[in-house]
Formats: sequence, structure tokens, C-alpha cells
Amino acid sequence: MSTQKQLMTNWRWWLCSLLFVATTVNYLDRQVLSLTYEEFIKPEFHWTDAHYGTITSFFSIFYAIACLFAGKFVDWMGTKKGYLIAIGVWSGGACLHAACGWVSAYLIDGIDSVGALRAVEKGSELALAISTTSVYLFLLCRGILALGEAGNFPAAIKVTAEYFPKKDRAFATSIFNAGASVGALAAPLTIPPLAQAFGWEWAFIIIGGLGFLWMFFWQFMYDKPEESKHVNEAELEYVHQDDAAEAAEKAAIAAQKTIPMLQCFRYRQTWSFVVGKFFTDGVWWFFLFWAPSYFSNQFNAPATSGLGQALIFTLYAIVTAVSIIGGYLPKIFVDKKGMNPYAGRMLAMLIFAFFPIAALFAQPLGVHFNSPWWPAILIGVAAAGHQAWSANLFSTVGDMFPKSTIATITGIGAMAGGLGSMIIQKVAGNLFTYAEEAGSAFHFMGFEGKPAGYFIVFCCCGVAYLLAWTLMKTLVPKYKAVEI
Repeated sequence: MSTQKQLMTNWRWWLCSLLFVATTVNYLDRQVLSLTYEEFIKPEFHWTDAHYGTITSFFSIFYAIACLFAGKFVDWMGTKKGYLIAIGVWSGGACLHAACGWVSAYLIDGIDSVGALRAVEKGSELALAISTTSVYLFLLCRGILALGEAGNFPAAIKVTAEYFPKKDRAFATSIFNAGASVGALAAPLTIPPLAQAFGWEWAFIIIGGLGFLWMFFWQFMYDKPEESKHVNEAELEYVHQDDAAEAAEKAAIAAQKTIPMLQCFRYRQTWSFVVGKFFTDGVWWFFLFWAPSYFSNQFNAPATSGLGQALIFTLYAIVTAVSIIGGYLPKIFVDKKGMNPYAGRMLAMLIFAFFPIAALFAQPLGVHFNSPWWPAILIGVAAAGHQAWSANLFSTVGDMFPKSTIATITGIGAMAGGLGSMIIQKVAGNLFTYAEEAGSAFHFMGFEGKPAGYFIVFCCCGVAYLLAWTLMKTLVPKYKAVEI
């Protein structure tokens, strides 16, 4: 090994650790609402599940829309400013949630303090005014949060492209993307205790404030590799080792014809990806937003209790552990079985499509054994199946479309996924409210009231992936690349 190699700096890995922290904070911020909803926010603002479903559905679709433009914004502003603005916007939106109670009390006649909100008679006109006003305020805050959070992954991916050669990018991406799992694991252990100790408002402020702290480090640590005082010539040479090859590749991509967005809908391959996203993205968001409320309602395990925190932690621990195999299974089919990449991916997706069926047994086994651990484990398996499915679903775009059109198709799929998520969130919220009010008059396969509502949605989630896979296979029976 040369002296130059021995003395090479490793500043790129410090930046990668910052990307990991940003992604962790990203997932923490979006989970504060779900972990404070049932015990704190719902009674204070006199919400029903229909109100909560409206808010989560809005976040889903607005986040999807923002994702369409986030990458362009980061490219336009530059990595440093673009990332600072993105995390500043979402951190500000996260902290603003805390003001919803104060603003509601100020806007509504007859309310002189935040504490008076909860004391209002349930079902009264004043309670209706509180719920309506607060929902609009939360919609505004969730919109700001979604707008900023949409910039995280485009900015992080751009940093890895700037600071890592091709051979290291997948590894660097896997490191910062692990922040999503760490955030999901840390959320139940940190957010409920904060809300219980200091009030739900401070949970939003403290978790949201982490983003502003991150901005301080980013401001002083990040510069382009060639401008950074922390990067020496050896590391700069290592970072730019692919520049010539990438320039040739970009020239080749530029020479390719780009398919206009409307023309993309003429291809079955586009509809295959759209179907895969539309039917399955909402399942992941449903479990993410509703699991804490489910454990609290069904098993009296609120998020502030040790049991509630352990259940959510276990669920996401299973997701983290099992979903890792998602990216390796197609490689086995391709390398060992000689399949083409698309066929290998579709076979892997079929296998993972059976994982969410576990959700069908969550409610029956949980009630039969009177234990929330069955649902926690089985929902964890179902959610892990989604993560593995999703990783392969995104890869099918690169299998079938030219590189010049991948971003367009991915954006179309993100919109489809956001629309599907919006629908399931809204329907679930209205269903749970109706089932709770109807009580024993509403029943489904041996369950009554709200438990029947949960079981209906779990059944829909359980079969969604097999339905999506069947439709995808019908649209594109075998590998066929799009030709312009």
C-alpha cells in the first residue's frame, strides 16, 4: 500500500453518518403523532378515528406529490443549501404541531386556555368546533412536515453520489437508509416517555428540534469534495475514480430518447409498476400510523406503558431483521438458478407477497390467546414482507425502462402509492369510527364493533400483495424491456 493510500482521509464516512442521523430524525418526526394520538391528542381535541384518518391520508398524498419535485429542488439549490432547507422545513413543521392547542384555544370563543380544551363536554357544539379547528391546524403542520421530509432521500442519495465511488455507494446508501429502521425502533422508546413527562407538545418540540441541531453540524461539515478542507488529495482521487466512466455513461443516457410522461401510460410496464405501488404502499403506512392506536384500543397497551413500547419496538425489530433478505433473494435466483433479473425479482416478490397474509391471523390469535404479542409479531412479519417487496418492486423499473425514463416512472409510481395510501387511511379512519359507534350492531366474522373494523382492514392488507402480484404478472407475463 502506498504512502498516499495510507494517509487518505475518510471524511466521506463522517458525512455518511450525518445522513444516517438525518434519516433517523426523519422517521422519528413522522411518528410523534401516531404515538401521542390515542392518549393525548385524541381526548384533548375531541377527535375520532375519522379525523385521524383524514390527517394521515393527507400526509400520505401530499408527501407523494412533494417527492415528485424534491429531487429537482435539491439539484437546483445545490446539495448543501437544499438539504439545509429540507430539514429546516420539516423540523419547523414538526415543532409547529405543538402550537395547535394554543392556536385552537385562541381561535375558539369560550376557550380561555389549552387546559380547557379537554374539559369541554364530549359531543357538544364547542367540542365540534375544537375538533374541526384543530384538524385544519394539524393538516397545515403535516403538510409542512411532508414538504420538508420529501427532500431527505433525494439529498442523501445526491451526497453519496458526490462523495463515494460506484463500488461504495450501495453500502453507503444501506448505512444511511438504516436510519429509517433505527428511527422506527427508537420512536416508541423515546416519544411516549417525553409526552408523559413534559406533555405531548414538548415531544414534538424536542424531537423536531433535533433537526435544527443537525443543521448546525451540516453547515460546518459539508462542502463539495474538491472544496472541503477535510478531504485530502488521496481521498479526492478515490472519490472521483469513476468520473471518466460516469461522464461517458451520462453522455449515453443523454443520447437516449426520453419518454414523455403522458406517453408512459401507453406501456403495460408502467401500469404494472403503478398497480404494485397503489395496492401495497398504503399497507405499510397503515401499520406505521395505526399500530400504536390498535394496541391501545384492543389490548389496553398504550404507547406510554412499558408493554406498549415493547410491542412497537418488537414489531419494527422484526421488520428490520427480516426485510434484510429482500435484496438478496433475487440475487440467489439469478446467480444460482440462471434466471433473468426480472424473473428472479418477480419470483422473490411472489414469495414476499405471502408474508402479509400473517396479518389475517393477528386479530384472531391476539383475541383467542388474549395477548398482544401475537399481533405484534404477525404484523411485524407482514410489514417486513412489505419492505422486501418494495425493494424489489423499485428494481423492476430499472429492469424494464431506459435510464432516461426511470425517474419519471418512479415518480408516477410514488403518486400511485400515495393515492392508495390516502384511500386506505381515510377509509380505515371512517370505518373505525363507524364500527365503534355501531357497537354490537356491526360485526364481521365473529368480531363486533371496532375489533371487527380492525379485522376487515387487516384482511385487506393481507391479500393486497397477492392481488398486486397477480395483476402485475397479468400485465407483464414475462420480461419485456420498453423500446422507444
